[in-house]
Amino acid sequence: MADDQPRTLSSTQPAWRRVLPIVIAIGLMAFVLARVDWPSFTARLLVVRYPAFLAFMAVFVVALLSADTLATVYVYRRTIKGLAFRDFWIVRGASYLPSMLNHHVGQAWITYFVARAYGVDLRRMVGATLLVYASWGGCVLALACVAVLAAGLPAGWLALPLGAGFGYLILLGVKPARLAKGRVLGPLFDAGIQGHLVAMAMRAPHLLVLFLGTWLPFWFFGVEIPLVTALVYVPVIMVAVTLPITPQGFGTRDALAAAFFQSFVVASSDDQRLAALAAATATTAVALVGIEAIIGLALLRRASRLLPH
Repeated sequence: MADDQPRTLSSTQPAWRRVLPIVIAIGLMAFVLARVDWPSFTARLLVVRYPAFLAFMAVFVVALLSADTLATVYVYRRTIKGLAFRDFWIVRGASYLPSMLNHHVGQAWITYFVARAYGVDLRRMVGATLLVYASWGGCVLALACVAVLAAGLPAGWLALPLGAGFGYLILLGVKPARLAKGRVLGPLFDAGIQGHLVAMAMRAPHLLVLFLGTWLPFWFFGVEIPLVTALVYVPVIMVAVTLPITPQGFGTRDALAAAFFQSFVVASSDDQRLAALAAATATTAVALVGIEAIIGLALLRRASRLLPH
């Protein structure tokens, strides 16, 4: 079975590139934890109702997996006719293992795996995955617009991202032949503006689940972040933890939470406020890794059965 597993991008990377994200994660965690009040950190850990917290995290991960599958299957069916929701749900769950390196390694694993399992040109599958990214980016941009308006921030903040978004839509409408006929970019132009908008609508439940799953865990640790504030800052965390900076967003999530949410912790000093935030982000990250590892291990063998033998 080992020979049936597609190689991840990390297998071709030099050692220093594989080690660097871990070093950065350790550095960021050390920077955050060096400033916390340890008795307060321990106290926050002790007051959490772990059965409720872990149940919430498990439901969140399964809901996220299902919403992600729903949106991605819609896009991939343009390239793979008849792709079953159940089959891709299994593949997406199995991809949680390579995704532990970072989100994009997991996406590359899915792209290669699905292309091989269904006999699709890899370049077309890369294009389909780019459409997945485009729909995700469009949803994040829409959420950013809502956040800026809700927070009463200057509309000028949206000039650059909205300009880029409209520029992309114009490019889709113009449909330059040299780009549209390419196997990699072809799926983007085949979908067109309407296809992108529908893909964004299908992606919206995934974005909502991810937003709630990033925001609400803080409340289990007594950090009550208002909705308007969450709309502004949580999307930044959502995007940042997917970047290939650290594995699973370790350190990145913690540093951003410390920068954004200190004022919403009820405590008498900064180090105690940082302790509450560090307890929330570290525990959430550990829970996510544990649950996703269990799902990934449980589904990897079942996913391998989809490969041609």
